[in-house]
Amino acid sequence: MNKYRVLGRIGEGAHGYVMKGINKVTGVEVALKKLIIRNLDEGIPTNIMREIASLRVLNSVYIVKLLEIIPHGMGFVLVMEYLPTSLYEVLHNCNKPLNESQIKLYLKMLLLGICYMHQNHIMHRDLKPANLLIAHSGMLKIADFGLARIYLENEPIRQYSHQVATRWYRAPELLYGSHNYTNSIDMWSYGCIMVELYNKTPLFPGETDIEQLAIVLHTLGTPTLENWPDLHSLPDYNKITFSRSPGLDWKDIVPGVLDSTLALIKRCLQYNHVTRISASEALTNEYFYTNPLECSIDEMPKPESINQGCLSAFQDCI
Repeated sequence: MNKYRVLGRIGEGAHGYVMKGINKVTGVEVALKKLIIRNLDEGIPTNIMREIASLRVLNSVYIVKLLEIIPHGMGFVLVMEYLPTSLYEVLHNCNKPLNESQIKLYLKMLLLGICYMHQNHIMHRDLKPANLLIAHSGMLKIADFGLARIYLENEPIRQYSHQVATRWYRAPELLYGSHNYTNSIDMWSYGCIMVELYNKTPLFPGETDIEQLAIVLHTLGTPTLENWPDLHSLPDYNKITFSRSPGLDWKDIVPGVLDSTLALIKRCLQYNHVTRISASEALTNEYFYTNPLECSIDEMPKPESINQGCLSAFQDCI
């Protein structure tokens, strides 16, 4: 830790806290995630090990970078690149609303990060605006890999926890208690984030798991065996019933957008994970070629244009 000067604390969590620091030699700002092991007999918490394992595997400009790990007292410090704000802050506190080109560039950067993760057999399982951090340059980077899992293609059926992903961005198979899911849950979250960028408000803001599922079914319509063949086999399918809903008109769900935009959103928000679009396929979708990107990274919102929270962006990343 001698090579870093601590500038202040910027967040706290269950396993420690995050400080802003600066490399005394290079002058580069860093985030210092101090992790405390309170019970050595229990070892390092699983979510910390998952984050370290994931960040060691991933090396992309669209993924937050782990610079080094330093033993320190009854724990250790993860030294990470410092990213001063998040997409959440951009959405809610930016002085100027995002235009179509900026939205499209954010979505492309996020998609490139997801595609890279999935190519390296890692599913994030907690994509949301607060976990998408923004660099001084305006670059978007995926952070908080505490729920990430490494998987193999065509591996035997594997059991995962369904208690993953922040509720508003949680795929419906998780809400029905599925333990056998795929990286397509990240693409459901992507679809929710895409809508939020256009509507400036979350698409499915449930306050409980039951309310969350009710909002999804009301918005998209009651699922059937035709559009969700595995529906009846889901663990919690028979535990609660909802009033039948025909679903809302997509032009009311996301008003004022092009048909190509709605088409990609619908491909992400499919009940059946098999028909949900993959990240690699989405990169070639018509959406990115209809009124193509017109802005560069230099024209993206910068942290100094955001009213609040420049030091709080790491709070959800502990």
